[in-house]
Amino acid sequence: MAELKCPSCGKTFKVDDSDYAEILNQVRSHEFEEQLEKRLKEASVLAEAEQKQRELEIKTDNARRELALKRKMEQEMASLQRDLDKADSVKALALAEKQAEIDKISAKLRQAESDKELAVTKARSALELELSDLRNNLKNKDSEAELRETALRTQYEGAIKLKDEEIERLKDLKSKLSTKMIGETLEQHCQNTFNQIRMTAFPNAYFEKDNDARTGSKGDYIFRECDADGNEIVSIMFEMKNENETTATKHKNEDFFKELDKDRKEKKCEYAVLVTLLEADSELYNAGIVDVSYKYDKMYVIRPQFFIPMITLLRNAALNSMRYKAELAQVRNQNIDITHFEENIEAFKAGFARNYELASKRFSSAIDEIDKTISHLQKVKEDLLRSEDNLRLANKKAEDLTIKRLTRGNPTMAEKFANLKTQES
Repeated sequence: MAELKCPSCGKTFKVDDSDYAEILNQVRSHEFEEQLEKRLKEASVLAEAEQKQRELEIKTDNARRELALKRKMEQEMASLQRDLDKADSVKALALAEKQAEIDKISAKLRQAESDKELAVTKARSALELELSDLRNNLKNKDSEAELRETALRTQYEGAIKLKDEEIERLKDLKSKLSTKMIGETLEQHCQNTFNQIRMTAFPNAYFEKDNDARTGSKGDYIFRECDADGNEIVSIMFEMKNENETTATKHKNEDFFKELDKDRKEKKCEYAVLVTLLEADSELYNAGIVDVSYKYDKMYVIRPQFFIPMITLLRNAALNSMRYKAELAQVRNQNIDITHFEENIEAFKAGFARNYELASKRFSSAIDEIDKTISHLQKVKEDLLRSEDNLRLANKKAEDLTIKRLTRGNPTMAEKFANLKTQES
């Protein structure tokens, strides 16, 4: 029997050999497990420490390599910085030269622009001076034309006044003329009256009976007068109408207007005049010359006593009209000359503007070509700088090339170089 003492309470108790062996076995197993667990923990801590140690060594090696690499990179950066500084100085020199060229070209362009503006200013001043002279000439010509028109109007009004006085005088002779026509026809009276003054008043006039009835109708008489050059001054279609007091059916003057207008147009006469004794009591037709152009163009109705005054009035009016036409043609020709001068000025201005535009485009094209050349030179410079970097790297590689590096991994070459060194020694 064996005695065991409790470490907690201090009591002693006995156990047989089998129980003791079992307790001992339990105790050993527990201690073994504790020792094993302790050893495992220690091993784990040791392994972890070794792992940390290895990681620390790896980090240390990495830091050393990074430091070496950093120092190497710093050296390379310093070398690159020196190369860059050198390239920057070369670049600055080249840019300074290009800037000097650009400044010269800009100065030339500014000078050309100044010359161009001066030329434009001179041309504009010359044009303005010419236009001012032209306006003054036009004003003078307008004043002269107004003076001529005033003089012609005064002359024409004087002639009309004289004709009015003559008409009044002829009105006083109305009764005498009417008495004279007793026993004569109206056509014969008019023809005899005209023939009496033909050679003195109308030497170049044509006054004959209208015998051309091809169109179906004809007037009584046609009056035409031309100048020395054959230009027609005036033309008149005359129709004479008279009737006996015993006629049952009385005609009116209006009954013959349409046919007279037709005859005037067919025979190409400018005026139509109806010489009539119809409607003898009419105050309208007895008052003098009656203008009926409100119904038919350029048509008049007169009594026989106004036959010659009517021809004279229309003829003088035509002569004045011819003078007006000649003067208007002259003024029109002057205006045409002025218009042509203005057209020439406008053509010159357009041509000058076109040349200016072409010169401006050429200046712009030259500037674009300069910019392209500068860009091309910049590219060439960049290519040269890249070539310089490659040459520098190649030079560095050539400097780093040694016999040791060449014979590394090549025992045959290493042996031959060693033999050479031995022989030299």
